[in-house]
Amino acid sequence: MASTSLAFPSLQPKFQAPRRSSKPSTRRIVVCPISASVSDTPSVSVQRVAPPEPTKLPIRKVPGNYGVPFIGPIKDRLDYFYKQGREEFFKSRIQKYQSTVYRANMPPGPFIASDPRVVVLLDGKSFPVLFDVTKVEKRDLFTGTYMPSTELTGGYRVLSYLDPSEPSHGKLKRLLFFLLKSRRDHVIPDFHSSYAELFEGLENELATKGKAAFGDASDQAAFNFLARALFDTNPAETKLGLDGPSLVAKWVLFQLAPLLSLGLPVPLEELLLHTFRLPSFLVKADYQRLYDFFYQSSGFVLDEAERLGVSRDEACHNLLFATCFNSFGGMKIFFPNMIKLIGRAGVKVHTQLALEIRSAIRSNGGKVTMAAMEQMPLMKSVVYECLRIEPPVPLQYGRAKRDLIIESHDAAFKVKEGEMIFGYQPFATKDPKIFDKAEEFVPDRFVGEGERLLKHVLWSNGPETERPTVGNKQCAGKDFVVLVSRLLVVELFLRYDSFEIEMGTSVLGDSITLTSLKRATF
Repeated sequence: MASTSLAFPSLQPKFQAPRRSSKPSTRRIVVCPISASVSDTPSVSVQRVAPPEPTKLPIRKVPGNYGVPFIGPIKDRLDYFYKQGREEFFKSRIQKYQSTVYRANMPPGPFIASDPRVVVLLDGKSFPVLFDVTKVEKRDLFTGTYMPSTELTGGYRVLSYLDPSEPSHGKLKRLLFFLLKSRRDHVIPDFHSSYAELFEGLENELATKGKAAFGDASDQAAFNFLARALFDTNPAETKLGLDGPSLVAKWVLFQLAPLLSLGLPVPLEELLLHTFRLPSFLVKADYQRLYDFFYQSSGFVLDEAERLGVSRDEACHNLLFATCFNSFGGMKIFFPNMIKLIGRAGVKVHTQLALEIRSAIRSNGGKVTMAAMEQMPLMKSVVYECLRIEPPVPLQYGRAKRDLIIESHDAAFKVKEGEMIFGYQPFATKDPKIFDKAEEFVPDRFVGEGERLLKHVLWSNGPETERPTVGNKQCAGKDFVVLVSRLLVVELFLRYDSFEIEMGTSVLGDSITLTSLKRATF
């Protein structure tokens, strides 16, 4: 779950969610089957050039411009990072052009990206064109207008950078489906053990210091869980030890630095992060440690890779990327955001969640099962609402395969073949023409009739109502992410009646400090 076009589109068979018991200290854990959503053949075929689709809306010229070459992109970059900030950068141009579709330059620009020009989509109607691989190409666009050096991924273009039309895409996505399907029985028990350790540590820190930082402890729990559940390995018992999260963070920084602001003095940050690439050799030794860990832990997956026609080396680099960048990165960003949103919802919502979760667990014999979690409509809605408000992959890109007509709510726009299209997802998933109280956290938004709105929850590089296949770019781990997010809420409210937080900021999002954990009393 972390994200620019990044966010983490990488693991994902079809999982359905589980449940929990009313007495955490005595509950048993039962895992129900999880079926992977793997199609036999890619669903994408070669498209003939077709004329733009007819529309009943008035056709407008896409407003906006790119400014003077070189100068315009740098001006937009300074606005984006410093003068306006990301949200205001987009909002101000909507107001200026009276349109949710317009032209702009996206960072990083010179000298890292040769062409920063994009057509921006900022509403829930236009945005989904970015998921239609018959209309847009996804080759080398995972991070947007630039691509990090393949020296950071063993010399390979990993799955996230491949278009479905490329032969390797189907093989590598099948490999991820195989991994998730083969390890499905371990997800619930390994999540429980990893996050029980997390909460015990947070309780001890609260007892001694009066508050507990959630971020670093959560990162360690997430890495431990992924290693145990997917590769049957406890990192602490290997040469990697407890270094996994810090090594991943450094490696990811070298890939995403052009899209980040670290709070350095502007001239220094512009020079170090946004004008030139950080040299990959500085992180080579750290990456090798991660590679060695995954190569030694994933033998059964590497065997399957060879059967699929993928070398063990390429497969290992892809497993590392899918686990560390996509899955761990997504959890690193999204789990604190969930804690923030649920924490701010207050005691009333906490009590409702605790009652629902504990009741469902009791009704299922005190066991955590997929079926039990399906009986928790409020809990499921809360997870979807968090994904709607704080999608872990906020930036998506695609390049028009042919001349297109893209419709917003109010107008239609012609986009020419070869033009880069960009969407900022939080504006699409908080579109007031689709969602009532779009900016507010509404815990029961997706309960009952509200489920019809799930098609507008887009965090996974596709609608929540659709499933990943080898022929699309929807996150391979879509249902895995939903499952573990549900498990976090279930673990939390089986153990606690309520909790309180303080908020700060960090490079990748919000920083959460727990100030109170009230143990379960009913």
